[in-house]
Amino acid sequence: MGRMSKASPTLAEIEQIARSTIADLPAPFAAAASEVVLRVEDLPDTQMLAELNMDDPLELTGLYEGVPMTHKSVTYPEPWPDTVWLFRKPILAELATRDGVTLEQLVAHVTIHEFAHHFGWSDDDIATIDRWWE
Repeated sequence: MGRMSKASPTLAEIEQIARSTIADLPAPFAAAASEVVLRVEDLPDTQMLAELNMDDPLELTGLYEGVPMTHKSVTYPEPWPDTVWLFRKPILAELATRDGVTLEQLVAHVTIHEFAHHFGWSDDDIATIDRWWE
């Protein structure tokens, strides 16, 4: 099973990598991240894609849904919890295009990118610390 699971990791395996990544964040970030729901699915749903004006579900490896911490207010109740979504099939499709990158590295990259949006960072902010973001 070892080889098979590496070739096609399960949703649970990807979730475990993401949870390990979150647990390894510096303390203030890990505490804030613990309040976010982590969901791992095979593919984004059609509503998510429509809201992002995307046609190809394999182009979306992850998504942050919520109000960034920098925009939160104690007087503004949130109707649902902040959620970070990771999508297994798009992650595997991207992994196939990246030489020398492990599944663990890619899942960690996507996880950190989506949680960075929760912390209120823009794509430009993320690009200054993440060499992968282009």
